[in-house]
Amino acid sequence: MADQNLSQLYLVPTPIGNLGDITFRAVEVLNNVDLILAEDTRTSGILLKKYEIKAKLKSFHVHNEHKAIEGIIEQLNQGVRMALISDAGTPGISDPGYLLVREALAAGIKVEVLPGATAFVPALVKSGFPTDRFVFEGFLPHKKGRQTRLIALTEETRTIIFYESPHRLLKLLEQVEKYFGSDRQVSVSRELTKLHEETINGTIKDVASLFAQRTIKGEFVLVVEGKRL
Repeated sequence: MADQNLSQLYLVPTPIGNLGDITFRAVEVLNNVDLILAEDTRTSGILLKKYEIKAKLKSFHVHNEHKAIEGIIEQLNQGVRMALISDAGTPGISDPGYLLVREALAAGIKVEVLPGATAFVPALVKSGFPTDRFVFEGFLPHKKGRQTRLIALTEETRTIIFYESPHRLLKLLEQVEKYFGSDRQVSVSRELTKLHEETINGTIKDVASLFAQRTIKGEFVLVVEGKRL
């Protein structure tokens, strides 16, 4: 088992847009670890430069996490203190992190998760839909299993949250209208905390029609009202 005083893995949320949204504690942790695992070292480099964080960076993303985990666990067991960050938001939420946490815990390594930015929380609150109970679906599969997931959600009474990229947003809106009905209320938030932040509420039919007439840019959170009883 790892020495709990030496080996520690931190999961540190980073801003989803506005760099001022990082916490004092997050900056302190990033300044004091030996190594920062970053989804994209170029993107993370901008944030670290702003806060004069000089810890060494190492790439850790969905394409290399399986191969990299064994070596990372070995380093943690040797006393290397690490922080895992994603490009934006909390690691492990629609970003790499789950597998590393699982293996670290299995190796007896202390894992600490800092609270902080996650895109779906402000989008959910801004939607005006019930927030006491909700379902977070993240990104749907691109092809296989996508239709099955949507059909399974048609009877869901809790608020439903999806993430979507700009080039697939129209497809998702069309599918939600098809399976949930044209009158289902939705809320679409884009570029949260950034200069061009925007939230559009309305029926899925009206919102889909609006975006069909626009050039779609940014990162999106789609919040769907649960089925009314």
